[in-house]
Amino acid sequence: MIVRIKNVSVLYGDVVALDDLSIEINGGAIGLLGPNGAGKTTFIKTILGLLTPQNGSAEVFGMDVVQNKMEIRKQIGYVPESDCYIAGMSGVNFVAYMGKLCGMPNKEAIQRAHEILQYVGMDEERYRTIETYSTGMRQKIKLAQALMHDPELLLLDEPTTGMDPKGRQEMLDLIKDISSSKNINIILSSHLLPDIEYTCQDVIVLRDGKLVITGNIQELKATHKKMYEVRIKGNGEVFLSTLKSKGVELWRSERNLFRISLPEDIGTQEIFKIAFDNGIQIRQLIQTRYSLEDVFTKVIEE
Repeated sequence: MIVRIKNVSVLYGDVVALDDLSIEINGGAIGLLGPNGAGKTTFIKTILGLLTPQNGSAEVFGMDVVQNKMEIRKQIGYVPESDCYIAGMSGVNFVAYMGKLCGMPNKEAIQRAHEILQYVGMDEERYRTIETYSTGMRQKIKLAQALMHDPELLLLDEPTTGMDPKGRQEMLDLIKDISSSKNINIILSSHLLPDIEYTCQDVIVLRDGKLVITGNIQELKATHKKMYEVRIKGNGEVFLSTLKSKGVELWRSERNLFRISLPEDIGTQEIFKIAFDNGIQIRQLIQTRYSLEDVFTKVIEE
């Protein structure tokens, strides 16, 4: 058990950021999902001991986040969403400085900084000042400094924000390798569901500071196997209303394009019959995979 949260509430004035939240995290790669304002960043800052809960208790590695915050931080690497660098410092000097703050001797910190920067794909750029870096390079520097002390848990808050497609994929591959090859536990907070699905095995979904759902991603997706993409012609409101009355779950992708999940007692022939009875033409009916986005949309709507 790396994290145990029990009945935790965190408030900013009258705003409730975490609302009587209880959850246990055993380890591995965990995705943290939720709409804006769901409490994801507050959750991370509570684990770090940067915020003190008004109610409840939180433990990391069996230690209380209020009483043992410094001991906990020694075992955690943190990649914040916002930039956090010292102006005028080169990438390698900044990362080495982070190592020295963790207690590393100067020579060891510099050697470790070079190793980490090579691992994250920073070559000649390591000698440039950080303020000259692109967004993607600054994201990699944040990742590098978080790995300096070889943490047991890595917290990543929107690590691919502002990155181009190539840089984003490189970052996701790094995160995946850190979890699988380096055996570092990861909590990845992101609003990009494909990022979570690519890098994580488990997911936590928050909304309004409350836990909506948690579990293994593949198991959550497997609960709805009969998923179809349907394109129709005509006024589909009655058609869709009839489908809902039959227990069909649906999500609108475009005006006349839908994704539907069928209950066990309804097949595609029944869908065609309902369409015919309502004067609707089905232009396309393709079986598709149930995605993490479908899981997320479903639980958020509920």
